[in-house]
Amino acid sequence: MTRAIILAAGRGSRMGKETEAKPKCLTLLKGKTLLEWQMSSLNKAGIQSVELVAGYKSELLQRFSSLIHINKNWANTNMVSSLFCAPDPKGDTIISYSDITYAHNHIIALKNSPNDIVITADLEWHKLWSLRFENPLDDAETFVCNNDNLLSIGSVANDASEIQAQFMGLIKLSQKGWEILHHSYQEFSNEEKKKLDMTSLLNYVLEKGMPIHIEFINGKWCECDTYSDVIKYENELLNNTNWLHDWR
Repeated sequence: MTRAIILAAGRGSRMGKETEAKPKCLTLLKGKTLLEWQMSSLNKAGIQSVELVAGYKSELLQRFSSLIHINKNWANTNMVSSLFCAPDPKGDTIISYSDITYAHNHIIALKNSPNDIVITADLEWHKLWSLRFENPLDDAETFVCNNDNLLSIGSVANDASEIQAQFMGLIKLSQKGWEILHHSYQEFSNEEKKKLDMTSLLNYVLEKGMPIHIEFINGKWCECDTYSDVIKYENELLNNTNWLHDWR
């Protein structure tokens, strides 16, 4: 059985006043919270077991899942630490950031992949980042691949040619893939673990010679890092019936 874990421990301080009284994943976008969009897509893709890793205002997430794990040190750690607050799996695991929305077909592509570590990546990332930022390179990270094999990820990009696609915040791990990531995580010191972000861990795994497979997609997702993102997406959904990144 495939389970899903949504990493929802952080406040999302870049949302400003929007997250003063609620976690980032409860931000409203087009009539639903981000968390509701995520759970809907996961359910449509046939995943019924959805676990949450909570931290900030965790009591507000109790109604969404009976399987909640708490990152008590959420304010001083990153998503990798949150991930390993969850128990070891007995099958495959879909991992989702909590500030994204995505079409259920992206989850199906991850589920159907036979590989141990799989990520989705958007080939149309520049269109989304151009909507969000005056200069897309201010935020986009390097992404270098050979066909559907990831070679490196997560550095500051100096040129768009260093970004062949953009990681979305969706990962599939087989039981073996979970063990690979968890073992790699344990190789860091306690202080390094607190600062470790997901792309740095993925890059570390690559440097050790372990493969990461890519399922490429073309739009139909978005990331809500600031409330400005939310406003821009709602404007696109209202005025552009053919918006490439409409995930619904």
